[in-house]
Amino acid sequence: MNTLADPALTPLLWMGLSLTIAAMAAQLSVAWLERAPIQGAPARWRWMLGGGLSLGTGIWSAHGLAAAGIPAGFNAAGELTVWLLAVAASSAALGWSATNYPRVPPWLPGSIGLGSFIVALQMMGMPASGWHAGIEWRAGPLLLAWLICLAGCPLAFGLFHSLRATSHRVMAWLRPAVGLLLGSVIVSSQYLVTAVAALPSQTPSAFAGEVPGAALTALASLGSAGLLLALRGALRRQLRAQTARVRLQREQGMESLHDPLTGLPSRSLFKGMLTQAVSQADVGHQRLALLFINLDGFKPINQSLGQAGGDLVLRTIATRLRSLSQPHMTARLGGDEFLMLLTGDPQPEDASDLASDLLALIARPFTIARRKTSICCSIGIAMYPEHGAMSTLIGHASTAMRAAKAAGGASHILFETHMAKGSRDQMELLRDLRVALERGQLELYYQPKIHAPSGEITGAEALLRWHHPKRGMVSPGVFIPIAERYGLIGALGQWVIDEACRQTRAWRDGGLRMRVAINLSVHQLRQVDLAERVGAALGRHQINPDLITCELTESSAMDDTEVTMRVLGELSRLGVHISIDDFGTGHSSLSLLRKLPAHELKIDRSFVLDLETSEEARKVASAVVNLAKALDLKVVAEGVETEEQNRILRDMGCDQLQGFLFAKPMSAKALALWAMDDVGPRTLNFRDSLFKASETAVA
Repeated sequence: MNTLADPALTPLLWMGLSLTIAAMAAQLSVAWLERAPIQGAPARWRWMLGGGLSLGTGIWSAHGLAAAGIPAGFNAAGELTVWLLAVAASSAALGWSATNYPRVPPWLPGSIGLGSFIVALQMMGMPASGWHAGIEWRAGPLLLAWLICLAGCPLAFGLFHSLRATSHRVMAWLRPAVGLLLGSVIVSSQYLVTAVAALPSQTPSAFAGEVPGAALTALASLGSAGLLLALRGALRRQLRAQTARVRLQREQGMESLHDPLTGLPSRSLFKGMLTQAVSQADVGHQRLALLFINLDGFKPINQSLGQAGGDLVLRTIATRLRSLSQPHMTARLGGDEFLMLLTGDPQPEDASDLASDLLALIARPFTIARRKTSICCSIGIAMYPEHGAMSTLIGHASTAMRAAKAAGGASHILFETHMAKGSRDQMELLRDLRVALERGQLELYYQPKIHAPSGEITGAEALLRWHHPKRGMVSPGVFIPIAERYGLIGALGQWVIDEACRQTRAWRDGGLRMRVAINLSVHQLRQVDLAERVGAALGRHQINPDLITCELTESSAMDDTEVTMRVLGELSRLGVHISIDDFGTGHSSLSLLRKLPAHELKIDRSFVLDLETSEEARKVASAVVNLAKALDLKVVAEGVETEEQNRILRDMGCDQLQGFLFAKPMSAKALALWAMDDVGPRTLNFRDSLFKASETAVA
């Protein structure tokens, strides 16, 4: 007997197919729900949409297959609306299942709402056939369908949420069980609603010419199955990405605890170990010793050996430090700085002996790139609890290390209380400097530059000044190193650039067109967007780049030639002038100097100071002037204080002069008064061209 041809078995076959698809859709939606993140609403709702697409497709598929074999047509817009509503309702129910409600299980409101909405959707799907006679709903079967959904959905969601935190073995059978339960609820309620509607007794539908029943059946079976398989593939890809993300975060977490170059504990891990060691020391009334180790002269070695050679030096030093320390008691702070913790109730003498051993071990020569190299270090020692609480221990050890370095290096020093005074003073100055930058308490003074052949003023150098509300005038030699050490120099340098451009614009509006020089620190030269910052300031104040000169010291110009060449090239293309300051004090390479896009050299004031008494100083100054002329560069001499120095430099052929002989640095207002009203320290003329109007709008 051919059972497939038996008309009595055909509805059962369609019901079985419908149950299979609905159960698969429900199981897939549970899988999406299980992996959804608990925190982060946007991310959670993205996962809920995947589950909603799965479950909503299963609900709509049951509706489509329930009408299989019934000669009818269906409205495409109506069917699409039913599917979209099913997806939306399913997504909302899954999303609400992860929301907390007072005194109510989090899954209960969503599951009850979903159960009611399933029946409503199934009823909405019936009119999509457009029956002429209409549908007369009977309350009894509809109430039974609603009760089945109202009981089955909370049961399925409750079962899932109560067991989801158990073992993988339990979850392996829980998903299919929940899927089968939800699928049975969907299919049974759908067939009850279909039976209530009595579709076979209806006359042909009004939509017979739109979507045939066979097409709807194929879409509900094959289309739904295909979409569910695609969603299953998307879930697998999401899980793989999530697993890779978790693995990467775990690896990054491990890397953050250890220095990637040396393998030593990082600062954060060391602080955790220090906290634990301090707690144990407090319980046992014992001491601790902390050693702050900084390599002496590492920068020249790093420059001569290259980055790879420098890294090898650091790894070698780390190995030597590890050999003299207890396990996990040595850390790398960064750069060429290391920490070492000594436990076991050490005396200051024990810490001093360990420091001596470290000095001897680190100073032993080693070979890198077939070259014998050696390096020394400076060590500061702080004892706990004598030298402060745990929060200040590293700072006090660092202070002692700086004292050892100031004493010539290659030594160790035990922290003393008086050392902290200077450190506290620096912190107070740093705090006040931040406030001064925020509140506009800084000011630029301007020292004129004199055109040597004519004696006329042609420009000025901008010099930063700080009027401290309590300390009075603070020297740049005091606060600039603090700004460099603690990372404030970038903001400070940017303020100088912007203020100099603003003042240049203000002078230009008042009729004074003068070139202004600003000083760039080595830290600013390492900013990849320095040229963009300068260009933005020029554009903001509508300044011709030709009116700005950027001065950098000879040592900073040669500090990192590749970076310097790139940054200076960008500044030169911007149109600003480049000046090499303090020339003669560094170690310039003539080949590099020739390649620098510089426009002028400034002879260091140390050579100008001895011009009258030292033949050697005159020779150096003359050599610098001749070198500049050979390279087609202008020459500026700074620090001119006497008429004899003025005469010698003019005779040598200097282009510009600067110093107290002509004028001390003054405020912008004082310089403008001097230019406009000849109110100044001595009778000097401003070059006529400074007052001539520019032919363009931008000056």
